[in-house]
Parts: sequence; structure tokens; C-alpha cells
Amino acid sequence: MVRWLVRLLAFAALASIAGFLWFRTVTVAAAPPNLGTDAIVVLTGDGGRVRRGLALLRVGAAPRLLISGVAEGVGPRQLARETHTPLALFRCCVDLGHAAIDTRSNGEETADWASRHGVRSLRLVTSDYHMRRATLELGAELAPGVTILPEPVPSHIGWKVWMREYVKWLVRSVARRTQT
Repeated sequence: MVRWLVRLLAFAALASIAGFLWFRTVTVAAAPPNLGTDAIVVLTGDGGRVRRGLALLRVGAAPRLLISGVAEGVGPRQLARETHTPLALFRCCVDLGHAAIDTRSNGEETADWASRHGVRSLRLVTSDYHMRRATLELGAELAPGVTILPEPVPSHIGWKVWMREYVKWLVRSVARRTQT
């Protein structure tokens, strides 16, 4: 019995290490830039995400952009100033979502917004290490048939953050599978 338990624990440890190595080294590739979508969704967080989303909007990757998880009190004028973007672009084409506080609620906020705007395809902008979990959460909340194209923003973080994100992704993957 003890040998069986030791073997089981060794297998679990090896599977965890292999899974983490896969998670860390096989990052999600960006969708081809010439594929247009109905919308762009940026999840707030690490630097570079909002700028990447705005750059995609400017080149016509989509006609509309949602920035999900914007802090209360932050408005278009402040974001336009911080990103060196004309306020007119925010007024015509950018929506700020203030309801999301984590990745799960980003999915809920995005699904509600996408439904109201008739979005059938979107380009998701978030950090490379966050893309798998963000895609999982948004995919679970969006209407069936909505296509998510990844637009990962490269990050420069340590292995501890990657490990923490791997564990979160594993937990949420299991939780989402048991919900269906």
C-alpha cells in the first residue's frame, strides 16, 4: 500500500512539473494580425495591455474596444492622456468597464458587453502568462459561437508569477469542467 501511494505521489509530482513546463514554455500564439474581429477586449493589469488594444483599434483590427476592469473614478480623459491617445478615439470607439475585479468577473463583464453590442468575434488582449486562464473564463461566459482570438502581450516576470498563474489556471480548469 505504501509503495502504491509513493508511486502515485511521484507520478502526480512529475505530471505537475511537466504541466508547468508546458504552461511556461508553450505560450499562446497571437492570432494573425490581418484577421479582423467585431471587437477588441483588453483586460486591465500589467503594462502594455491598454496600449496594445488601442494600437489594434487604430489599425482597424476591430471597430470597437472594451477595457474591462477599469478602476472606479478612471475615465476616458485620464486614459487618453496616459496613453497619448486622442480623446475623440475614446469617445467614438472605446467603452470602459468598471464592474470587473478579477478574471472571472472580466468574463462576466465582457459577455454582457458583447451581448449588448452583437459581438460574434473578439480579439482578447492580456499578458502572455494570463492568456490561457483569461480565454477559459471569457469562453465560459460568452454566448456559444463567439470566437476569441488571442493577442498576448509579452511579459517579463519571474517563475513564481508563472507558477501562481499555472495553479490558478489548473484550479479554474477543474472548476469549470465540474460546472458543466
